[in-house]
Amino acid sequence: MTASADPDRCPWCGSDPLYVAYHDQEWGVPERDGRALYEKLILDGFQAGLSWITILRKRPAFRAAFEGFEPARIAQWGEPEVARLLQNPGIVRHRGKIEGAIKGARAWEKIEAREGFSQFLWKFVEGRPIQNRFRSMSEVPTATAESTALSKALKAEGFVFCGPVIVYAAMQAMGLVNDHMLGCPRHGECAALA
Repeated sequence: MTASADPDRCPWCGSDPLYVAYHDQEWGVPERDGRALYEKLILDGFQAGLSWITILRKRPAFRAAFEGFEPARIAQWGEPEVARLLQNPGIVRHRGKIEGAIKGARAWEKIEAREGFSQFLWKFVEGRPIQNRFRSMSEVPTATAESTALSKALKAEGFVFCGPVIVYAAMQAMGLVNDHMLGCPRHGECAALA
């Protein structure tokens, strides 16, 4: 039996090997590295209006184009870098989202210097992942009080493309919430990492 044939796995990842690997190795794993958290948040912003598998397939090109999502580098960018990225067919070429990534890097630097970006995000869940116990996808919310509060705080800091729905998707990816289905083997594995 291949990993993609597991009937208990969360159904959203289907059988695409890339999506299954993402589900099995990354999604819901508590992330504490500030740079990695910035990358996840920015990529979720780029996903707005698209499917996550589209972003996942383009992620290597995004990482190359955005120089490893190093906020200190991206914060220095201006119009020449925006113009370069708008010509890159490997990424989502959306001026507002590209400019948003730069604004987000500048906001990240301020937050990182003040308290640490990881600490800033994790305080919205009191430092520990919320352990949801959903049995079906229909139970999973698209936004919560926590994602709404975090969205508001991120916007106040200068981030864009970070509404409550985008932020909740990022929280799931970052492991701030464990939304693996209760029957999925990854639910218990991610809970143990908390």
